[in-house]
Amino acid sequence: MKKLLCTLALSSLTFITSVTAQEFTPKQIEQVSEIRTNALNSNLAFDILSSLTTEVGPRLPGTKNDALAVQWAQDKFKELGYDKVWIEPATFPSWRRYSESGAIITPSAQTLHLTALGGSVSTPKAGITAEVIQFETLDELIAAPKGIAKGKIVFINYKMNRHIDGNGYGPATRARRTGAIEAAKKGAVGFMMRSVSTSHHRFAHTGASQYKKGVVQIVKVAIPNPDADQISRLTALNKTVKVNINVQTEDLGEGKSYNVIGQINGTQNPEQYVLIGGHLDSWDLGTGALDDGAGVALTMAAAKFIADVKRPKRSVRVVLFAAEELGLWGAKAYAKAHAKDKHNIVAAAESDFGADFIYGFQSNVEAASLPVVRAIAEQLSPLNIEYIGANKAANGPDLIPLRKLGGLAGFALHTDGTDYFDYHHTADDTLDKVSPKKIQQNAAAYAVFAFMAADADKTIKGK
Repeated sequence: MKKLLCTLALSSLTFITSVTAQEFTPKQIEQVSEIRTNALNSNLAFDILSSLTTEVGPRLPGTKNDALAVQWAQDKFKELGYDKVWIEPATFPSWRRYSESGAIITPSAQTLHLTALGGSVSTPKAGITAEVIQFETLDELIAAPKGIAKGKIVFINYKMNRHIDGNGYGPATRARRTGAIEAAKKGAVGFMMRSVSTSHHRFAHTGASQYKKGVVQIVKVAIPNPDADQISRLTALNKTVKVNINVQTEDLGEGKSYNVIGQINGTQNPEQYVLIGGHLDSWDLGTGALDDGAGVALTMAAAKFIADVKRPKRSVRVVLFAAEELGLWGAKAYAKAHAKDKHNIVAAAESDFGADFIYGFQSNVEAASLPVVRAIAEQLSPLNIEYIGANKAANGPDLIPLRKLGGLAGFALHTDGTDYFDYHHTADDTLDKVSPKKIQQNAAAYAVFAFMAADADKTIKGK
């Protein structure tokens, strides 16, 4: 899996199998091979990513850099020769982080690395200093007696596990989303959690979180694994652990940004389209290279690779969603705007899991479309991508609102996420974490998938 096949000198006919031959002509497979080869030999995806992360940088929704990214994306689509480029508005709760610091006060003075969770309120200007009360899980906090945390800072010490598919992320984010609500219910004055992270570095991981009407809003922060270990060791010694948290933020009310959309028009049914893309925004700590600059860059490049060889029967649409990090706001706006013509989406896949090698391909379609799916899978196999036959793929987060409308033909191109949560939502999410060779394989995979889904004689249909 790890060793990419970079030489595709064999004739394109090498990869035609019985299933592929039934669904696609030899000429189409020759075009697939050309697209795949061109993508593997091109630095375009990495160059686009370098441009975004260098010329724009971090892209917190509603900031000047977010607006700069919207303009950058439109210009880049046009530069790449897309047939249509446009924007669609999205609104969201706008929030800013200004400053943050922390320290262990007792039993000894030590710096505490931390970051505010998205949407956190500020502390007083001098911060808050209080005793820490530790819980291993959110459920333990919920089950604790009323008032147990009165005047204290709740610390949830749940540690995320490392896995290729990132399956530890969901359980770990439960505390991030609602931990401050449950802590406040128990009388806490602050909430602190072990970062949703697999890293050993002292970079705290931010992320979206919630408050609840009628529950006191308290400051909420995450601390990196080494600092969480330190707090946990001190607590285990039966020491009284006091910390100071100082966070200055601002709720700016409703913000506005835009989904940026580029389309390569189809030759026979241009109103029908394959949707690929990622989210344009990022957190403010790093430059959003992995999350989700890579998804933006590789899908923009993928459609360009297709257009350079052949315009398919149906259109290929790249959607760069707005304000994903704050709660899928661009995705919700897109689903609402396109609810009446949702039937025009013949296939959809989002890249939002970094840019390591893609190792698996999976669908979520009606059974009658599986022969086309298997034909696509055969043309992905030269990229060392395995077909995962279980027809129940969960797609990228920005496709969730579309999936809720029903009938979406969704696909997952599974990226190796073993190291993804070392950098996710941190200041360490920067361009140097992306391998040019790996993002080439990603772009090739999305190009093959999108072209074949768009050019198939039979229209793929969702469940």
